[in-house]
Amino acid sequence: MRIRAYRPSDSVEITNLFHTSVHTIKQSFYSKEEREAWAPTPPDYTGWKARLLIKKPFVALKKNRIIGFIELESDGHIDCLYVHPDYQGSGVARQLLQHILIVAQKKGITRLHVEASKVAMPFFKKSGFKLIKENHINLRGQSLLNYSMSWSIQP
Repeated sequence: MRIRAYRPSDSVEITNLFHTSVHTIKQSFYSKEEREAWAPTPPDYTGWKARLLIKKPFVALKKNRIIGFIELESDGHIDCLYVHPDYQGSGVARQLLQHILIVAQKKGITRLHVEASKVAMPFFKKSGFKLIKENHINLRGQSLLNYSMSWSIQP
């Protein structure tokens, strides 16, 4: 696996990865209606293309296929971290997080923060993030639960 910066030609593949990742989350975490509110069908390719040009994520590749991506904003906010369902649990998320930690340190960012889903919260907690608060986000008529978490980067 290798990690590289986003390229505009990645937008469709990332959009599909996001949509697939959300829609394969177990019903015990988020209902079908909640998953559809989070990632509507069909995917908004135009909206994602514009978003990705701004966010410029890092992508994880295996055999030239995008298997995960992560976004790091200038204030240390991780807006997205998604791994293709075929590669979940194989260390992709950990390697993407390690990559942005290095990038953050080079940029002088001293704190990372995220709003983690019910699925992602245990990963971030295991990675050293501290739970700040629980959030209920209203999105397309659904109330989605996530968790604000933070991690202070040690020099």
